[in-house]
Amino acid sequence: MISILIPTYNYNIYPLVKCLENLAIKAKIDFEIIAIDDGSNSNLNIENDKINLLVNSRFIAKKENVGLSQNRNNLVSLSKYKYLLFIDGDSKITNKNYINNYLVALDQNPDVIYGGRVHPNKVEPNRKLRWKYGKQHEDSKAIERRKIGYKSVLFNNTIIKKSIFETINFDKNITKYGHEDSIFAYQLSLKKAKVLHIDNSVLHNDVDMNEVFFRKTQRALENLNYIYKNEIIENEFITFLSFFSKISASRINYLFAIGYKIFNALFRLNLTSNNPSLFIFNIFRISYFCHINLKK
Repeated sequence: MISILIPTYNYNIYPLVKCLENLAIKAKIDFEIIAIDDGSNSNLNIENDKINLLVNSRFIAKKENVGLSQNRNNLVSLSKYKYLLFIDGDSKITNKNYINNYLVALDQNPDVIYGGRVHPNKVEPNRKLRWKYGKQHEDSKAIERRKIGYKSVLFNNTIIKKSIFETINFDKNITKYGHEDSIFAYQLSLKKAKVLHIDNSVLHNDVDMNEVFFRKTQRALENLNYIYKNEIIENEFITFLSFFSKISASRINYLFAIGYKIFNALFRLNLTSNNPSLFIFNIFRISYFCHINLKK
């Protein structure tokens, strides 16, 4: 019935898989759990190998890194059931009815179900940037997510029909972190797939350190620039690109690009500090994007 697919990198996912195994057994469904480490070659995989001793579960450690998009595609190619449940390796299940909630939602015969994600109530100061961003932009109830439909679909804690997935697949050209979900969600919108938003969240259990998330954001913006220049997604589908296209039309993007060159060091100083500002984060994002977009 359900293939539970877990892409991971350098993380101990055994507790997550053990929890999912218990919940699936209690739900009395046909299931499999497949997890792939994307070439981290981590010592944590010694612990992850124990997954292969669990019921209907297997763990594979790849030698080479292929990126999150292709790792997800690889997981699907190994799956056998009608429904695919994607869960990121750094997630934690906090609801004992987690699997049963999805089974109830499947009775409505949607193509995609997104259950949502939440962040912990508090984190260490050196993890505040990712935490603040997640709290503001990702921790939304189903009633709020429904208002923007496809745009709020993330592929962590998401069920999709395998038949729908295989008509899209993740873009294997996106090998760096960021916006692989945006491309997939946009393709879902073109197909007018039936998306159901429910409140069945997982906890984001490993919030990035400020410095790590700062670098990831740069890579995500570089991916977004690739998406923009290759016209992979309509600008209106991504709020950030919609805003960028407007300031570009009035040539204000040049001022933001200059601002990045002047204030880059100050941006980094604030955003990697123990008290990062989301306002500065947003200014950094648009100014960095304007800067790289003007490069040939």
